[in-house]
Amino acid sequence: MIAYVFPPEGSAGTHRPLRFVRHLPTCGWLPTVIACKPRHYERYDPELLKLVPSTTEIVRVRHPDRWLAFQQNRTHRQREKTSTASTEILERMQVAEGRLMRSILRNAIHKLEGIIYYPDPDMLWIRPATEAAVQACDRNRAEVVWATGGPWSSLVVARNLSLRTGRPYVLDFRDSWTLENDGFQAIQPVWARARNRRLLGSLFRGARAIILRYSTEAEAYYRAYPGALMPERIHLIPNGYDGSIDAFEVPRGDRCTVLYTGYVHHYWYETVLEALAALKRSKPNIAQKLRVVFVGESTRDIAKAAAISGITDIVETRGVVSFKESNRLQSEAHALLLLGWKPGRGHEFRGSKIFGYLKVGRPIVGVLPDDENRKILRSVGVRTIADAGSTSEIVNLFQLLVDAWDAGNLPSLLPDPGECKKYSAEYQTQALVRALEGLPALDPFVPGACTIPPSLREFIGPEGWMKRRSASLSAGHVFGRVIDDNNGQ
Repeated sequence: MIAYVFPPEGSAGTHRPLRFVRHLPTCGWLPTVIACKPRHYERYDPELLKLVPSTTEIVRVRHPDRWLAFQQNRTHRQREKTSTASTEILERMQVAEGRLMRSILRNAIHKLEGIIYYPDPDMLWIRPATEAAVQACDRNRAEVVWATGGPWSSLVVARNLSLRTGRPYVLDFRDSWTLENDGFQAIQPVWARARNRRLLGSLFRGARAIILRYSTEAEAYYRAYPGALMPERIHLIPNGYDGSIDAFEVPRGDRCTVLYTGYVHHYWYETVLEALAALKRSKPNIAQKLRVVFVGESTRDIAKAAAISGITDIVETRGVVSFKESNRLQSEAHALLLLGWKPGRGHEFRGSKIFGYLKVGRPIVGVLPDDENRKILRSVGVRTIADAGSTSEIVNLFQLLVDAWDAGNLPSLLPDPGECKKYSAEYQTQALVRALEGLPALDPFVPGACTIPPSLREFIGPEGWMKRRSASLSAGHVFGRVIDDNNGQ
Protein backbone atom coordinates (compact mmCIF):
# COMPACT_ATOMS: atom_id res chain seq x y z
CA MET A 1 0.00 0.00 0.00
CA ILE A 2 1.52 3.30 -1.14
CA ALA A 3 0.06 5.81 1.33
CA TYR A 4 2.15 8.98 1.52
CA VAL A 5 0.25 10.25 4.58
CA PHE A 6 -0.24 7.73 7.37
CA PRO A 7 -0.46 7.79 11.18
CA PRO A 8 0.77 9.49 13.29
CA GLU A 9 -0.11 12.12 10.67
CA GLY A 10 -3.64 13.20 11.54
CA SER A 11 -4.68 15.12 8.41
CA ALA A 12 -7.79 14.11 6.48
CA GLY A 13 -5.93 11.97 3.91
CA THR A 14 -4.77 9.57 6.64
CA HIS A 15 -8.10 8.03 7.51
CA ARG A 16 -8.99 6.28 4.25
CA PRO A 17 -5.84 4.09 4.07
CA LEU A 18 -6.02 3.57 7.85
CA ARG A 19 -9.54 2.13 7.60
CA PHE A 20 -8.45 -0.28 4.88
CA VAL A 21 -5.33 -1.33 6.79
CA ARG A 22 -7.48 -2.11 9.83
CA HIS A 23 -10.01 -4.28 7.97
CA LEU A 24 -8.03 -5.98 5.20
CA PRO A 25 -6.63 -8.72 7.51
CA THR A 26 -10.18 -9.92 8.26
CA CYS A 27 -10.59 -10.38 4.50
CA GLY A 28 -7.42 -12.46 4.17
CA TRP A 29 -5.05 -9.67 3.10
CA LEU A 30 -1.95 -8.54 5.02
CA PRO A 31 -0.90 -5.02 3.99
CA THR A 32 2.57 -3.50 4.04
CA VAL A 33 2.48 0.30 4.00
CA ILE A 34 5.00 2.55 2.24
CA ALA A 35 4.60 6.01 3.78
CA CYS A 36 6.50 9.28 3.89
CA LYS A 37 8.64 10.08 6.92
CA PRO A 38 8.09 13.83 7.24
CA ARG A 39 10.33 16.23 9.09
CA HIS A 40 7.25 17.84 10.60
CA TYR A 41 3.75 16.43 10.80
CA GLU A 42 0.93 18.70 9.67
CA ARG A 43 -1.27 17.36 12.48
CA TYR A 44 0.65 15.07 14.81
CA ASP A 45 -1.77 12.58 16.39
CA PRO A 46 0.00 9.58 18.03
CA GLU A 47 -3.37 8.15 19.12
CA LEU A 48 -4.00 7.11 15.52
CA LEU A 49 -1.00 4.77 15.60
CA LYS A 50 -2.80 2.69 18.23
CA LEU A 51 -5.45 1.89 15.61
CA VAL A 52 -2.94 0.27 13.24
CA PRO A 53 -2.86 -3.56 13.62
CA SER A 54 0.37 -4.87 15.13
CA THR A 55 0.81 -7.19 12.14
CA THR A 56 1.09 -4.25 9.73
CA GLU A 57 4.60 -3.39 8.58
CA ILE A 58 5.09 0.33 7.95
CA VAL A 59 8.08 1.36 5.84
CA ARG A 60 8.72 5.08 6.22
CA VAL A 61 10.71 6.75 3.46
CA ARG A 62 12.34 10.14 3.99
CA HIS A 63 11.61 12.79 1.36
CA PRO A 64 15.03 13.86 -0.08
CA ASP A 65 13.94 17.29 -1.40
CA ARG A 66 15.93 19.98 0.44
CA TRP A 67 13.77 22.80 -0.90
CA LEU A 68 10.65 21.06 0.42
CA ALA A 69 12.40 20.52 3.75
CA PHE A 70 13.18 24.24 3.94
CA GLN A 71 9.52 25.09 3.25
CA GLN A 72 8.26 22.58 5.82
CA ASN A 73 10.59 23.97 8.48
CA ARG A 74 9.47 27.51 7.67
CA THR A 75 5.77 26.53 7.79
CA HIS A 76 6.34 24.73 11.09
CA ARG A 77 7.96 27.80 12.64
CA GLN A 78 5.17 30.05 11.37
CA ARG A 79 2.53 27.71 12.75
CA GLU A 80 4.17 27.75 16.17
CA LYS A 81 4.29 31.56 16.12
CA THR A 82 0.70 32.04 15.00
CA SER A 83 -0.69 29.49 17.48
CA THR A 84 0.21 31.76 20.41
CA ALA A 85 0.23 35.18 18.72
CA SER A 86 -2.27 37.88 19.58
CA THR A 87 -4.73 39.24 17.02
CA GLU A 88 -2.64 42.41 16.68
CA ILE A 89 0.54 40.47 15.92
CA LEU A 90 -1.31 38.25 13.42
CA GLU A 91 -2.58 41.32 11.58
CA ARG A 92 0.96 42.73 11.38
CA MET A 93 2.22 39.41 10.01
CA GLN A 94 -0.52 39.40 7.36
CA VAL A 95 0.39 42.94 6.31
CA ALA A 96 4.06 41.94 6.02
CA GLU A 97 3.17 38.90 3.90
CA GLY A 98 1.09 41.08 1.58
CA ARG A 99 3.83 43.60 0.75
CA LEU A 100 4.41 44.06 -2.96
CA MET A 101 8.00 42.81 -3.32
CA ARG A 102 7.39 39.80 -1.08
CA SER A 103 4.23 38.97 -3.05
CA ILE A 104 6.07 39.25 -6.39
CA LEU A 105 8.88 37.00 -5.16
CA ARG A 106 6.45 34.45 -3.75
CA ASN A 107 4.48 34.29 -7.01
CA ALA A 108 7.68 33.90 -9.05
CA ILE A 109 8.81 30.99 -6.86
CA HIS A 110 5.42 29.32 -7.14
CA LYS A 111 5.45 29.62 -10.93
CA LEU A 112 8.91 28.08 -11.04
CA GLU A 113 7.72 25.21 -8.83
CA GLY A 114 4.78 24.68 -11.18
CA ILE A 115 7.21 24.20 -14.08
CA ILE A 116 9.84 22.06 -12.33
CA TYR A 117 7.77 19.70 -10.21
CA TYR A 118 6.00 16.88 -12.02
CA PRO A 119 3.48 15.55 -11.30
CA ASP A 120 3.45 17.41 -7.97
CA PRO A 121 5.83 18.84 -5.34
CA ASP A 122 6.55 15.32 -4.01
CA MET A 123 8.19 14.09 -7.23
CA LEU A 124 11.59 13.50 -5.60
CA TRP A 125 9.96 11.00 -3.24
CA ILE A 126 9.17 8.74 -6.21
CA ARG A 127 12.61 7.15 -6.57
CA PRO A 128 13.37 6.28 -2.90
CA ALA A 129 9.78 5.18 -2.32
CA THR A 130 9.95 2.91 -5.37
CA GLU A 131 13.20 1.34 -4.16
CA ALA A 132 11.79 0.75 -0.68
CA ALA A 133 8.60 -0.68 -2.16
CA VAL A 134 10.51 -3.08 -4.43
CA GLN A 135 12.40 -4.46 -1.43
CA ALA A 136 9.21 -4.78 0.64
CA CYS A 137 7.38 -6.39 -2.27
CA ASP A 138 10.05 -9.06 -2.65
CA ARG A 139 10.46 -9.55 1.11
CA ASN A 140 6.76 -10.03 1.79
CA ARG A 141 5.84 -11.69 -1.54
CA ALA A 142 3.19 -9.07 -2.23
CA GLU A 143 0.60 -9.97 -4.86
CA VAL A 144 -0.72 -6.53 -5.77
CA VAL A 145 0.12 -2.84 -5.32
CA TRP A 146 -2.47 -0.29 -4.10
CA ALA A 147 -1.75 3.44 -4.14
CA THR A 148 -3.86 6.33 -2.90
CA GLY A 149 -3.54 9.91 -4.07
CA GLY A 150 -2.80 12.67 -3.56
CA PRO A 151 -0.05 13.28 -3.65
CA TRP A 152 -0.15 11.97 -7.19
CA SER A 153 3.50 10.96 -7.07
CA SER A 154 2.21 7.95 -5.10
CA LEU A 155 0.43 6.71 -8.22
CA VAL A 156 3.67 6.92 -10.16
CA VAL A 157 5.39 4.87 -7.44
CA ALA A 158 2.74 2.18 -7.94
CA ARG A 159 3.24 2.15 -11.71
CA ASN A 160 7.04 2.03 -11.37
CA LEU A 161 6.79 -0.77 -8.82
CA SER A 162 4.54 -2.72 -11.18
CA LEU A 163 7.04 -2.31 -14.02
CA ARG A 164 9.90 -3.46 -11.78
CA THR A 165 8.18 -6.47 -10.19
CA GLY A 166 5.40 -7.47 -12.58
CA ARG A 167 2.73 -7.07 -9.89
CA PRO A 168 -0.53 -5.41 -10.97
CA TYR A 169 -1.42 -2.05 -9.47
CA VAL A 170 -4.68 -0.48 -8.28
CA LEU A 171 -5.20 3.29 -8.12
CA ASP A 172 -7.32 4.92 -5.41
CA PHE A 173 -8.50 8.54 -5.81
CA ARG A 174 -9.26 10.63 -2.73
CA ASP A 175 -9.51 13.72 -4.94
CA SER A 176 -10.19 14.36 -8.62
CA TRP A 177 -6.74 15.05 -10.05
CA THR A 178 -6.75 17.04 -13.34
CA LEU A 179 -10.52 17.60 -13.00
CA GLU A 180 -10.47 19.78 -9.89
CA ASN A 181 -8.30 22.87 -10.08
CA ASP A 182 -6.27 22.34 -6.92
CA GLY A 183 -3.77 24.89 -5.62
CA PHE A 184 -0.71 23.40 -7.31
CA GLN A 185 -2.32 22.88 -10.72
CA ALA A 186 -3.52 26.49 -10.58
CA ILE A 187 0.10 27.72 -10.70
CA GLN A 188 1.14 25.32 -13.46
CA PRO A 189 1.33 26.55 -17.06
CA VAL A 190 -1.16 25.12 -19.54
CA TRP A 191 1.36 22.75 -21.12
CA ALA A 192 2.27 21.34 -17.69
CA ARG A 193 -1.36 20.56 -16.94
CA ALA A 194 -1.58 18.81 -20.32
CA ARG A 195 1.47 16.79 -19.28
CA ASN A 196 -0.39 15.73 -16.12
CA ARG A 197 -3.33 14.54 -18.21
CA ARG A 198 -1.09 12.46 -20.47
CA LEU A 199 0.52 10.86 -17.42
CA LEU A 200 -2.85 10.10 -15.84
CA GLY A 201 -4.14 8.58 -19.07
CA SER A 202 -1.10 6.29 -19.11
CA LEU A 203 -1.67 5.33 -15.46
CA PHE A 204 -5.33 4.55 -16.17
CA ARG A 205 -4.48 2.29 -19.09
CA GLY A 206 -1.99 0.21 -17.07
CA ALA A 207 -4.02 -0.25 -13.89
CA ARG A 208 -5.79 -3.45 -12.87
CA ALA A 209 -8.51 -1.31 -11.26
CA ILE A 210 -9.31 2.36 -10.63
CA ILE A 211 -11.17 3.29 -7.44
CA LEU A 212 -13.25 6.47 -7.56
CA ARG A 213 -15.64 7.89 -4.96
CA TYR A 214 -18.83 8.67 -6.87
CA SER A 215 -20.59 7.64 -10.05
CA THR A 216 -20.59 11.29 -11.18
CA GLU A 217 -16.82 11.42 -10.65
CA ALA A 218 -16.40 8.22 -12.66
CA GLU A 219 -18.59 9.65 -15.43
CA ALA A 220 -16.47 12.80 -15.54
CA TYR A 221 -13.22 10.83 -15.83
CA TYR A 222 -14.75 8.43 -18.35
CA ARG A 223 -15.65 11.34 -20.63
CA ALA A 224 -12.41 13.25 -20.04
CA TYR A 225 -10.17 10.24 -20.82
CA PRO A 226 -11.88 8.39 -23.69
CA GLY A 227 -10.32 5.00 -24.30
CA ALA A 228 -8.15 5.09 -21.16
CA LEU A 229 -10.79 4.00 -18.64
CA MET A 230 -12.54 0.69 -19.14
CA PRO A 231 -15.91 0.69 -17.26
CA GLU A 232 -15.33 -2.82 -15.92
CA ARG A 233 -12.14 -1.65 -14.18
CA ILE A 234 -13.86 1.17 -12.29
CA HIS A 235 -14.83 0.53 -8.66
CA LEU A 236 -16.94 3.05 -6.73
CA ILE A 237 -15.83 3.30 -3.10
CA PRO A 238 -16.62 6.58 -1.33
CA ASN A 239 -15.05 7.55 1.98
CA GLY A 240 -16.64 6.02 5.05
CA TYR A 241 -16.54 5.45 8.78
CA ASP A 242 -14.96 2.82 11.03
CA GLY A 243 -16.87 0.85 13.63
CA SER A 244 -20.57 0.77 14.41
CA ILE A 245 -22.84 3.81 14.60
CA ASP A 246 -23.01 5.30 18.08
CA ALA A 247 -26.28 5.14 19.99
CA PHE A 248 -27.96 8.52 20.34
CA GLU A 249 -28.58 9.83 23.83
CA VAL A 250 -29.68 13.44 24.00
CA PRO A 251 -26.86 15.35 25.71
CA ARG A 252 -27.59 17.60 28.62
CA GLY A 253 -27.33 21.38 28.43
CA ASP A 254 -29.37 24.53 28.60
CA ARG A 255 -28.77 25.28 24.90
CA CYS A 256 -28.90 23.30 21.67
CA THR A 257 -25.24 22.79 20.70
CA VAL A 258 -24.36 22.50 17.01
CA LEU A 259 -20.74 21.47 16.34
CA TYR A 260 -18.47 21.89 13.31
CA THR A 261 -15.07 20.17 13.34
CA GLY A 262 -12.20 20.52 10.91
CA TYR A 263 -10.80 22.96 8.40
CA VAL A 264 -13.12 25.87 7.57
CA HIS A 265 -11.20 28.13 5.19
CA HIS A 266 -12.51 26.76 1.87
CA TYR A 267 -15.96 25.94 3.17
CA TRP A 268 -19.10 28.04 2.79
CA TYR A 269 -19.47 29.39 6.34
CA GLU A 270 -20.24 33.07 5.70
CA THR A 271 -23.94 32.54 5.06
CA VAL A 272 -24.20 30.53 8.29
CA LEU A 273 -22.92 33.51 10.27
CA GLU A 274 -25.24 35.84 8.34
CA ALA A 275 -28.17 33.54 9.15
CA LEU A 276 -27.28 33.44 12.85
CA ALA A 277 -27.15 37.26 12.92
CA ALA A 278 -30.54 37.40 11.16
CA LEU A 279 -31.96 34.83 13.58
CA LYS A 280 -30.77 36.88 16.55
CA ARG A 281 -32.43 40.02 15.15
CA SER A 282 -35.73 38.47 14.09
CA LYS A 283 -36.19 35.65 16.61
CA PRO A 284 -34.08 36.34 19.71
CA ASN A 285 -36.03 33.78 21.73
CA ILE A 286 -34.82 31.05 19.33
CA ALA A 287 -31.26 32.40 19.06
CA GLN A 288 -30.71 32.41 22.81
CA LYS A 289 -31.34 28.67 22.89
CA LEU A 290 -28.66 28.00 20.25
CA ARG A 291 -24.90 27.57 20.48
CA VAL A 292 -22.76 26.94 17.37
CA VAL A 293 -19.19 25.74 18.02
CA PHE A 294 -16.41 25.69 15.39
CA VAL A 295 -13.36 23.53 16.18
CA GLY A 296 -10.32 23.30 13.89
CA GLU A 297 -8.00 25.30 11.68
CA SER A 298 -8.74 28.88 10.60
CA THR A 299 -11.34 29.33 13.33
CA ARG A 300 -9.79 32.73 14.08
CA ASP A 301 -11.55 33.98 10.95
CA ILE A 302 -14.84 32.67 12.31
CA ALA A 303 -14.28 34.38 15.67
CA LYS A 304 -13.43 37.68 13.98
CA ALA A 305 -16.50 37.57 11.71
CA ALA A 306 -18.74 36.59 14.64
CA ALA A 307 -17.49 39.59 16.63
CA ILE A 308 -18.22 41.94 13.73
CA SER A 309 -21.74 40.48 13.38
CA GLY A 310 -22.42 40.68 17.12
CA ILE A 311 -23.08 36.98 17.58
CA THR A 312 -20.28 35.98 19.96
CA ASP A 313 -22.97 34.92 22.42
CA ILE A 314 -24.03 32.25 19.90
CA VAL A 315 -20.75 31.34 18.16
CA GLU A 316 -17.76 29.77 19.95
CA THR A 317 -14.42 28.75 18.44
CA ARG A 318 -11.56 26.44 19.34
CA GLY A 319 -8.32 25.48 17.64
CA VAL A 320 -7.18 22.10 16.30
CA VAL A 321 -7.81 19.08 18.55
CA SER A 322 -6.86 15.41 18.29
CA PHE A 323 -9.00 12.84 16.49
CA LYS A 324 -9.97 11.37 19.87
CA GLU A 325 -10.98 14.74 21.28
CA SER A 326 -12.90 15.58 18.13
CA ASN A 327 -14.92 12.38 18.52
CA ARG A 328 -15.64 13.23 22.16
CA LEU A 329 -16.90 16.70 21.27
CA GLN A 330 -19.11 15.27 18.54
CA SER A 331 -20.64 12.77 20.96
CA GLU A 332 -21.56 15.63 23.31
CA ALA A 333 -23.20 17.79 20.64
CA HIS A 334 -26.91 17.86 19.90
CA ALA A 335 -26.28 18.18 16.15
CA LEU A 336 -23.38 18.39 13.70
CA LEU A 337 -22.92 21.14 11.11
CA LEU A 338 -21.88 20.09 7.60
CA LEU A 339 -20.70 22.83 5.23
CA GLY A 340 -20.28 22.70 1.47
CA TRP A 341 -17.11 23.57 -0.43
CA LYS A 342 -17.07 27.03 -1.98
CA PRO A 343 -17.78 27.15 -5.75
CA GLY A 344 -14.96 26.10 -8.03
CA ARG A 345 -14.19 23.47 -10.62
CA GLY A 346 -15.09 20.07 -9.19
CA HIS A 347 -16.30 21.45 -5.85
CA GLU A 348 -19.23 19.02 -5.95
CA PHE A 349 -16.83 16.15 -5.08
CA ARG A 350 -15.15 17.89 -2.16
CA GLY A 351 -15.45 17.11 1.54
CA SER A 352 -15.23 13.85 3.52
CA LYS A 353 -16.39 15.03 6.94
CA ILE A 354 -19.88 13.67 6.37
CA PHE A 355 -18.82 10.05 6.91
CA GLY A 356 -17.36 10.65 10.35
CA TYR A 357 -20.57 12.47 11.19
CA LEU A 358 -22.64 9.45 10.14
CA LYS A 359 -20.64 7.27 12.52
CA VAL A 360 -21.31 9.52 15.51
CA GLY A 361 -25.07 9.07 15.09
CA ARG A 362 -26.19 12.65 15.61
CA PRO A 363 -28.62 14.85 13.65
CA ILE A 364 -26.75 16.51 10.78
CA VAL A 365 -27.44 20.08 9.73
CA GLY A 366 -26.34 20.40 6.09
CA VAL A 367 -25.64 23.84 4.63
CA LEU A 368 -24.72 22.70 1.15
CA PRO A 369 -24.76 23.45 -2.57
CA ASP A 370 -26.03 20.79 -4.98
CA ASP A 371 -23.12 18.40 -4.36
CA GLU A 372 -22.38 14.79 -3.45
CA ASN A 373 -22.74 15.49 0.28
CA ARG A 374 -26.30 16.63 -0.27
CA LYS A 375 -27.06 13.44 -2.23
CA ILE A 376 -25.61 11.29 0.55
CA LEU A 377 -27.63 13.04 3.25
CA ARG A 378 -30.80 12.53 1.25
CA SER A 379 -29.95 8.87 0.66
CA VAL A 380 -29.76 8.25 4.42
CA GLY A 381 -33.00 10.09 5.15
CA VAL A 382 -31.69 13.43 6.42
CA ARG A 383 -34.09 16.33 5.78
CA THR A 384 -32.30 19.09 7.71
CA ILE A 385 -30.64 20.56 4.62
CA ALA A 386 -30.47 24.19 3.46
CA ASP A 387 -29.02 25.74 0.33
CA ALA A 388 -25.58 27.17 1.11
CA GLY A 389 -26.43 30.46 -0.60
CA SER A 390 -29.80 31.02 1.06
CA THR A 391 -29.73 32.88 4.38
CA SER A 392 -33.50 32.44 4.84
CA GLU A 393 -33.30 28.66 4.38
CA ILE A 394 -30.49 28.45 6.95
CA VAL A 395 -32.51 30.53 9.43
CA ASN A 396 -35.46 28.18 9.01
CA LEU A 397 -33.15 25.19 9.39
CA PHE A 398 -31.79 26.39 12.74
CA GLN A 399 -35.32 27.14 13.94
CA LEU A 400 -36.43 23.62 12.97
CA LEU A 401 -33.51 22.18 14.91
CA VAL A 402 -34.12 24.29 18.04
CA ASP A 403 -37.84 23.46 17.96
CA ALA A 404 -37.03 19.73 17.80
CA TRP A 405 -34.56 20.10 20.68
CA ASP A 406 -37.07 22.09 22.71
CA ALA A 407 -39.73 19.44 22.18
CA GLY A 408 -37.38 16.54 22.95
CA ASN A 409 -37.80 15.32 19.38
CA LEU A 410 -34.18 15.30 18.12
CA PRO A 411 -34.21 11.51 17.42
CA SER A 412 -36.67 12.19 14.58
CA LEU A 413 -33.88 14.03 12.75
CA LEU A 414 -31.33 11.19 12.89
CA PRO A 415 -29.93 9.56 9.72
CA ASP A 416 -31.30 6.08 8.99
CA PRO A 417 -28.67 3.68 10.47
CA GLY A 418 -29.62 0.93 8.04
CA GLU A 419 -28.93 3.17 5.04
CA CYS A 420 -25.67 4.38 6.63
CA LYS A 421 -24.18 0.86 6.66
CA LYS A 422 -23.21 1.11 2.99
CA TYR A 423 -20.58 3.64 4.10
CA SER A 424 -19.09 1.38 6.78
CA ALA A 425 -15.43 0.32 6.57
CA GLU A 426 -16.47 -3.35 6.53
CA TYR A 427 -18.60 -2.91 3.42
CA GLN A 428 -16.02 -0.76 1.67
CA THR A 429 -13.15 -3.14 2.41
CA GLN A 430 -15.13 -5.93 0.75
CA ALA A 431 -15.43 -3.66 -2.28
CA LEU A 432 -11.68 -2.94 -2.15
CA VAL A 433 -10.81 -6.65 -2.08
CA ARG A 434 -12.71 -7.15 -5.34
CA ALA A 435 -10.59 -4.39 -6.91
CA LEU A 436 -7.36 -5.95 -5.58
CA GLU A 437 -8.32 -9.34 -6.99
CA GLY A 438 -9.43 -7.98 -10.36
CA LEU A 439 -13.04 -9.10 -9.84
CA PRO A 440 -16.17 -7.20 -10.99
CA ALA A 441 -17.06 -4.19 -8.85
CA LEU A 442 -19.44 -4.52 -5.93
CA ASP A 443 -21.11 -1.30 -7.15
CA PRO A 444 -20.60 -1.30 -10.94
CA PHE A 445 -20.14 1.90 -12.90
CA VAL A 446 -22.57 2.29 -15.80
CA PRO A 447 -21.44 4.89 -18.38
CA GLY A 448 -24.11 7.45 -19.18
CA ALA A 449 -26.29 6.57 -16.17
CA CYS A 450 -25.64 9.96 -14.57
CA THR A 451 -24.57 13.44 -15.61
CA ILE A 452 -21.38 15.23 -14.69
CA PRO A 453 -21.57 18.14 -12.20
CA PRO A 454 -22.30 21.64 -13.54
CA SER A 455 -18.85 22.98 -12.61
CA LEU A 456 -17.19 20.48 -14.98
CA ARG A 457 -19.54 20.58 -17.96
CA GLU A 458 -17.74 23.29 -19.87
CA PHE A 459 -14.34 21.91 -18.95
CA ILE A 460 -15.07 18.33 -20.01
CA GLY A 461 -17.68 18.99 -22.69
CA PRO A 462 -16.89 18.01 -26.29
CA GLU A 463 -15.51 21.48 -27.06
CA GLY A 464 -14.26 22.65 -23.66
CA TRP A 465 -11.94 19.71 -23.00
CA MET A 466 -10.63 19.46 -26.56
CA LYS A 467 -9.90 23.18 -26.75
CA ARG A 468 -7.71 23.02 -23.67
CA ARG A 469 -6.07 19.80 -24.76
CA SER A 470 -5.24 20.91 -28.30
CA ALA A 471 -4.01 24.31 -27.13
CA SER A 472 -1.60 22.73 -24.68
CA LEU A 473 -0.22 19.81 -26.69
CA SER A 474 1.67 21.98 -29.14
CA ALA A 475 3.37 23.88 -26.31
CA GLY A 476 4.41 20.93 -24.17
CA HIS A 477 4.52 17.79 -26.31
CA VAL A 478 8.28 17.28 -26.60
CA PHE A 479 9.17 17.98 -22.96
CA GLY A 480 6.15 16.04 -21.73
CA ARG A 481 7.10 13.01 -23.81
CA VAL A 482 10.62 12.90 -22.35
CA ILE A 483 9.28 13.04 -18.80
CA ASP A 484 6.67 10.35 -19.47
CA ASP A 485 9.30 7.98 -20.86
CA ASN A 486 11.27 8.35 -17.64
CA ASN A 487 8.36 7.16 -15.50
CA GLY A 488 7.69 10.57 -14.04
CA GLN A 489 11.14 10.99 -12.49
